[in-house]
Amino acid sequence: MGARLRVVLDQLVHVVDPDQAWASRDLATGLVQTAPPNCAVDAIVPAGAEVALPGIGDVRSLPIGRRELAASWQLGIAPGVGGGLIHAPTLLAPLVRHDRVHDNDQTTVTLWDLRAWEAPSELSRAAVAWHRGMVRRAVRHADAVVVPSHAMAERLSELTKLGDRLRVIAGASPRDLRVPVDARRRREELSLPEDYVVLAGPEQTLSAGFRGAVAAGLDAVVLGAGEGAEPRLAEVAAAAGLPERRAHIRGTLDGADRAAVLSGSRAFIATDPISAWPWRAVEAMTVGAAVVAVDSGAHRDVIADGGLLVSAEDIPDAVADVAGDAGDRLRVLAADRARAFSWDSSAERVWALHADL
Repeated sequence: MGARLRVVLDQLVHVVDPDQAWASRDLATGLVQTAPPNCAVDAIVPAGAEVALPGIGDVRSLPIGRRELAASWQLGIAPGVGGGLIHAPTLLAPLVRHDRVHDNDQTTVTLWDLRAWEAPSELSRAAVAWHRGMVRRAVRHADAVVVPSHAMAERLSELTKLGDRLRVIAGASPRDLRVPVDARRRREELSLPEDYVVLAGPEQTLSAGFRGAVAAGLDAVVLGAGEGAEPRLAEVAAAAGLPERRAHIRGTLDGADRAAVLSGSRAFIATDPISAWPWRAVEAMTVGAAVVAVDSGAHRDVIADGGLLVSAEDIPDAVADVAGDAGDRLRVLAADRARAFSWDSSAERVWALHADL
């Protein structure tokens, strides 16, 4: 009889992080599609969640909701979960004592960023405490901790004593991410100009991107701005020399709208240096947008030659170049680099990880 891999799908009802939520679903789909012979994929979900993913077998519905689950598992209280092979596509996992050798119980978790250590001021105190607490539990009880880049693995190894339990498995863009046929109409409905660059990331890092827009003589579109952030971001843009009317602040958009915005841009500017999976940069490459990124370990690993990596001080000059003829070559390189990432490939590596354990 083959193995049954139980995947924690914690954000089916209460979405805390949209990127991690769809990544979890896409990975689960990949696990179903790449399952070895006689192996199956089951799910562990909070109360009230319905799993609408084809191919998922047994579903263990826990008696509490996602918020209570996060608090309970942080304390190491995980009744009713059961054992077996458990893979969490996020940091939320039942990290308790188990016997891998005799009972063949395995628990692996995924950490997508180190913001709680490298930029704690960007998170609430509760979020910082929860992330750090769950990583401490992972150090004690996880059979493996998955991170999306080698640079992030190196940094995490400096912060923890995980040793050879650190594994690198990259993420990817959403499975259904593609430029929609009505991309122009979508951009018009979002009231975007014809020529612009796109920014995304924490507010504290966007100044360099706004300066890049100024240097290129273009408007700037900010994706994923938090609720109520527009006045603050308008001030940051103005301080960088970009008039408020040329700063277009947008909140969370669905995949089709993001693809339309990114594909219509002169460049996507990745200004966040944190050790993390660069969600928007990978999406930008997938739809063939030119990428200019601040040089960092994560960007070197993930973007590599699919974009232009420069210091934060050099971003304005780089954006000005890319907005011209240099952008054509970068768009080709970006699309080629994006092909290196897929959820099916990531899923195959997850299966291999559990086989190795």
